[in-house]
Amino acid sequence: MSRHVTHDVDIAIVGSGFSGSLLAMIARKLGRSVLLLERGHHPRFVIGESSTPLASLLMEEIAREYDLPRLLPLGKYGSWRRAYPSVGCGLKRGFSFFRHEVGVPFVADPEHSNQLLVAAGPHDEIGDVHWYRPDFDHFFVREAVALGATYLDGVQLTAFTTEAGGARLAADGLDVRARLVVDATGPRGFLHRYLKLGERELPGLPATQTLFTHFTGVRRFAEVVPRAFDGGPPYAPDDAAVHHVFDGGWIWVLRFDNGITSAGIAATEPLARELRLHEGAAGWQRLMARFPSIGAQFADSQAALDFTWWPKLAFFSDTMRGGGWVALPSAAGIVDPLLSTGFPLTLLGVQRVARAITEAWGSPRLGKRLAVYAERSADELQTTSRLVGALYDAFGDWERFTALTFLYFAAASFAESARRLGNAAIAGDAFLLGGHRAFAPALQKCLQLAADLRAQPTPDRRAELMDAIARAIEPVNVSGLANAARRNWYPVAAADLFAGADKLRATVPAVQAMLERCGFFPPS
Repeated sequence: MSRHVTHDVDIAIVGSGFSGSLLAMIARKLGRSVLLLERGHHPRFVIGESSTPLASLLMEEIAREYDLPRLLPLGKYGSWRRAYPSVGCGLKRGFSFFRHEVGVPFVADPEHSNQLLVAAGPHDEIGDVHWYRPDFDHFFVREAVALGATYLDGVQLTAFTTEAGGARLAADGLDVRARLVVDATGPRGFLHRYLKLGERELPGLPATQTLFTHFTGVRRFAEVVPRAFDGGPPYAPDDAAVHHVFDGGWIWVLRFDNGITSAGIAATEPLARELRLHEGAAGWQRLMARFPSIGAQFADSQAALDFTWWPKLAFFSDTMRGGGWVALPSAAGIVDPLLSTGFPLTLLGVQRVARAITEAWGSPRLGKRLAVYAERSADELQTTSRLVGALYDAFGDWERFTALTFLYFAAASFAESARRLGNAAIAGDAFLLGGHRAFAPALQKCLQLAADLRAQPTPDRRAELMDAIARAIEPVNVSGLANAARRNWYPVAAADLFAGADKLRATVPAVQAMLERCGFFPPS
């Protein structure tokens, strides 16, 4: 018979992905005792690998606020590679979108009318990063343990109960009492299953399936269609989160420096059934045969792991907290990886839960603070869902699709710039500028117009939506979006930020100083 072990801790965190381990680090810095529980073993493969500038900034803010200096190099490609060469990553200079037609090779025109490149940084040194999660999550677990968290893996939890002053967890040979249990197990995770929680509908989002894995031998798309990028794009198009978009779905392609490429498809139900994605590798091959240029990119590739098929990609739990427990956003909901929104949403959630623990631990106010966190996170998931759903509707209308992406890119670049300037209050601390006086209601109007267009697709409704998007982004557009002269290629340019200084309530010299602090200008 195995020995029975008991633990009595302040916080028990179920799930040792990066968000659970990050919260464990923070809790240890706050003097709380922490037990970190993992069902599997590291290193392991999980979905969610593409960061964003805002996510990197949130990681930096958390690292500084809670004295976690070893995390600071992870926000930029150059510093990551120097500090942690053994932790796999990939260079992400931006977001690359390409529109494909069934059976037709990809051929770009001079106006780039079937592509969209939006840079996330001005040069490789401070470029954004893809996270190779087998290495990244393992690194975070080790950091949490180094700070004093107790870590147990291979734990199959069998029970959860609430009690006065906290909650209890049980597994074979293990009994845990905690003042707070945090679920960081991912979508449809432990507490959602054990408590038999219901699911809410994510508004505006079509039902989708996903099929994905890691590959070796994937060619660069720029090698397959080299003439498509004549004229000097703002960054190497494959050093990015690559999105191959077509009616009914899209494919992501993320390159890591270790020779691995992450790729998968998110497909609406009709397309997923037609391709028979549930058959795994056979479904992937049918997909490759449908789009000649994508097929050429993957012609020499090999799956490095078995394919993973999810019959339902999106997920939204109807409850994010209860007596003695709270779920991080990554465990409460997943929308779609189309705009790489998962990391910033999760990091905002970690930041809010951490501040609630910091400011209200041991008092009745903690429950109230966590209730506010849950409400705000649910609102953000729903707004993100409505935007991504509008983008799915626009896959066949590239002009409308690009305009809708500007709602995201304008909000994200404004929030990042304002926070780096020390003017975070003007952006608010909600995702997609949910607290911005002008943009927040304008965004909601655009999303409603997009829903109206879905219900009644007329030219007048489309024109109304396009006009509303242009007006919505104007007060927060500090990155030169919607500039027709750029022909769907958008660099990160200091001149755009200087021109937007007034919108950021800053002076041009203040913007210049901020850019210099961030390493915007490469060494001469």
